[in-house]
Amino acid sequence: MTTGKFHILLVVSAIVSLAVGSAYSTKPNIVIILIDDMGMNDVSFHGSNQILTPNIDALAYNGILLNKHYVPNLCTPSRATLLTGKYPIHTGMQHFVIITDEPWGLPQRERLMPEIFREAGYSTHLVGKWHLGFWHKDLTPTRRGFDHHFGYYNGYIDYYDHQVRMLDRNYSAGLDFRRDLEPCPEANGTYATEAFTAEAKRIIEQHDKSKPLFMVMSHLAVHTGNEDSPMQAPEEEVAKFPHIRDPKRRTYAGMISSLDKSVAQTVGALKDNGMLNNSIILLYSDNGAPTIGIHSNAGSNYPYRGQKESPWEGGIRSAGALWSPLLKERGYVSNQAIHAIDWLPTLAGAAGVSLPQDLPLDGINLWPLLSGNEQPKPRTMIHVLDEVFGYSSYMKDTLKYVNGSSFQGRYDQWLGELETSADDPLSESYEQHVLASDVQSILGNRGLTEDRIRQMRSEATELCPPVEGQNPLEPHFKCEPLKAPCFFDLANDPCERYNLARTYPLQLQQLADEVVLIRKTAISSARVAHSDSRANPAYHNGNWEWWNNTPSSSSATFSINLWLVMGSIIGIVHRNWL
Repeated sequence: MTTGKFHILLVVSAIVSLAVGSAYSTKPNIVIILIDDMGMNDVSFHGSNQILTPNIDALAYNGILLNKHYVPNLCTPSRATLLTGKYPIHTGMQHFVIITDEPWGLPQRERLMPEIFREAGYSTHLVGKWHLGFWHKDLTPTRRGFDHHFGYYNGYIDYYDHQVRMLDRNYSAGLDFRRDLEPCPEANGTYATEAFTAEAKRIIEQHDKSKPLFMVMSHLAVHTGNEDSPMQAPEEEVAKFPHIRDPKRRTYAGMISSLDKSVAQTVGALKDNGMLNNSIILLYSDNGAPTIGIHSNAGSNYPYRGQKESPWEGGIRSAGALWSPLLKERGYVSNQAIHAIDWLPTLAGAAGVSLPQDLPLDGINLWPLLSGNEQPKPRTMIHVLDEVFGYSSYMKDTLKYVNGSSFQGRYDQWLGELETSADDPLSESYEQHVLASDVQSILGNRGLTEDRIRQMRSEATELCPPVEGQNPLEPHFKCEPLKAPCFFDLANDPCERYNLARTYPLQLQQLADEVVLIRKTAISSARVAHSDSRANPAYHNGNWEWWNNTPSSSSATFSINLWLVMGSIIGIVHRNWL
């Protein structure tokens, strides 16, 4: 080849490289995998040997295992917090969840994460659960910043027929499954986890790479389905767990196993489409597992106290992991206290997305700290402040204040302890199981060894040893939050067994005073706590959809208006009381 031709080829190659480079976005793709109602003790990277999650674990071991990740203790408040970067008390979402036929939702005044990222050039997608209101069309995902939504509006659906059946109402069963604003009956019969995974893969495969991808994959799993058939999983997944004697827990394990496969397939799709090397993947559970009570799924938060919808660590501490090749440091356990309020500013900071100057946030950008594996900084967090149910949970660094409880204290115990005899036989070779996982193969071996897995797993496993010189059975340390506030030092007592309120009354009072100040910043609850029969799927061709323009009988209208008037009066009284 002559010198002249060689120079021409170099110039052409450079032009092609520039053209190809300009066709790809430089901003990172962001994928948030949000799991529903999974317990801290239900992923094996926290030490449990009963249900192994090799793909989820591999993601954590190759990234950052978020060992002190906090969330609101219920579905609706938790999702509102992720998308707004604010505590529920600052959006009006602090009290309970949106019941299917209640006419309310996340206020439209709030600017959401998908809106902000879309304005920054991202293609935005929601796959799965919404649960932030749909009684008015303008409250639905594609009106709140998502370019595309494939999934459901309510808190849960049947895993196979995708219907919601309100057994305590005289309503028809209704389909709650949509592609954007249109019902999607063609997905009927496909297990929900598999349907969402297939859609996520489709979105990734068809993604226009000139734009960065923002996708929230909000799973139904491992929330229960309808009350007449709550526990559902593919038979072949359930069959993997003969060592679990409890049939409910065994089905739950099958649900988690299906979820673990989904994580591998989603990560694999990013790799296959050349997007993984410029991606950030965040995975966590929206709240603790409901071991007992309403929508209980047999999940375990043990050895942490409490469960979903409680003020305890078992309800507000969430299994989580962050992975990205953009992280400067990877393969470590982070003990930085992180809250769901932080993900909007943190992911925006990582992506170079400017936040509006007039956007008030409660969260902070932790990307530099996490990426550099810097020394954890102390945090102050209001976990729960529910004036309707009358309980609060507040943390200042490692000191925690609990006043009151939910459901008359029914969830105040240490729930979900697992039988050691029910370990998965594969747990004897756990480290090899992780190293042989699909996710590990996709990510490639960056020096992850069996020893490193053992070390990280040990750091992330809480055994709650007794505190020297203290006996939790002594009356002096007993916590009865329905009678008096309790005070804990989580640094020495992460399982909240030693109430130090009598030992340190001044510190207790200081935290109580701070909660009073925080209470003054809270806005009134947005909840409209009554049923609206216009939501009945019989009025909407057998679908659950917005009903604000649905006509009703005069008697129903009178009833609804009466409820609204009563709600307004209660709201006025409530605001004056605060």
